[in-house]
Amino acid sequence: MTDGDGAVTYTVGELTGAINSALRDAFGAGVWVVGEISGLTVRGPHTYFSLVEEVDGDKASLNVQFFAYAKKALRPLLAQHRLELTDGTRIRIRGTLDVYAPTGRLGLKLADIDPEFTLGDISAARDAVLRQLAADGLLDRNAALSMTPVPLHIGVVTSVGSAAWHDLTDQLASSGIGFTVTAVDARVQGDDAPPMIAAGIAELVRRDVDVIAVVRGGGARNELAAFDTAEVARAIALCPVPVLTGIGHEIDHTVADDVAYAAYKTPTAVAGALIDMVRAAVATSESLWRDIVTTASSTMTAATADLGTRAHRVAGRTHAAVSRSDERLRARRERLVGVRATLERADQALVRRGADMARLVPARLRLADEQVLAMERRRRAVDPANLLARGWSITTTSTGSVVRSINDVQPGDVLTTAVADGTVTTTVTDVDDRATGDAAS
Repeated sequence: MTDGDGAVTYTVGELTGAINSALRDAFGAGVWVVGEISGLTVRGPHTYFSLVEEVDGDKASLNVQFFAYAKKALRPLLAQHRLELTDGTRIRIRGTLDVYAPTGRLGLKLADIDPEFTLGDISAARDAVLRQLAADGLLDRNAALSMTPVPLHIGVVTSVGSAAWHDLTDQLASSGIGFTVTAVDARVQGDDAPPMIAAGIAELVRRDVDVIAVVRGGGARNELAAFDTAEVARAIALCPVPVLTGIGHEIDHTVADDVAYAAYKTPTAVAGALIDMVRAAVATSESLWRDIVTTASSTMTAATADLGTRAHRVAGRTHAAVSRSDERLRARRERLVGVRATLERADQALVRRGADMARLVPARLRLADEQVLAMERRRRAVDPANLLARGWSITTTSTGSVVRSINDVQPGDVLTTAVADGTVTTTVTDVDDRATGDAAS
């Protein structure tokens, strides 16, 4: 419709049709577009989501319709590359643009998908995480820990109740070994998975487990994205307890596998490895005990034989020693018989000597008394007191020396003369030499 000024006026339906016609003219064969899946929902056979992009804080969004006929056509391609459309996955898709008239919303009808783009994007992100972990020295940190020889307390981070959970726990239970399993329930895909897995590992460290198993069953390759994140990788690398991983299918490999103590293909393989560790430890212990028993038995046998030899040797030596002792006893007994005769003769001699002493001692005592009396008479004869009583005297100088000669004194000396009843003090006035008659002056 055209007004008086020549301007064209459209009805809503006409404008929608014109827009769609213009879109077909501009993008007739369809258009390739890149973005991240957000708000994915399934309604019956169809799937709807938004393809979003955020650059410098500005967000752009495009509605995408993935109808049943297109899903059926693309299912083999997605299965071949093990891809599943999930929130957070970056994809490159082709489709036709149109405006849905009832809502006036622009949308893209998905007709094709480029799996290589998504896989390349996942690989690039994974490589970036690995480079950073290597730069931080974390790739081999958990692998350098020491594993306890008998890991019986198993910590598990997984979606409790899932196939992976049952594969692991059923295998452990069927082993007949007394494992204790402490589990932390965590999401294993989606935006919430990385922080829940990291928190689960930290919780199990506080539970004092021997080893931690991080497991997840199979799925699309991009559904394992949580295990390629730096958050999960760092939680494993920095864990002070050895971490074993069993994630996805046998062909899957994640960053979590690269930083773990050991990586196994499946949850069942993780359980098998734990069982093998315990059985190997038990076998080693049993082997050591067998060696101990064998060594002890051999030692006992050798000791018994040696003891028998020593006992025989001791018995022989004892018999010889007893025989020699008997000989010595007989010889001493014979000597004792001779000693008895000697003692009897000695007793007889003592009796005779006793009789002699009884006869001789009184005579000897009388003789001794007489000798003592004679000595007493001689002592009295020379006693100074007796000599003084008979008129003798003793003269001494002032120094106490006895005067025996005129040469012992000089005129002027003071002399002391002892007589029977006292002393007389005199002063020398003259010394007369009896032989010459001369006086000394």
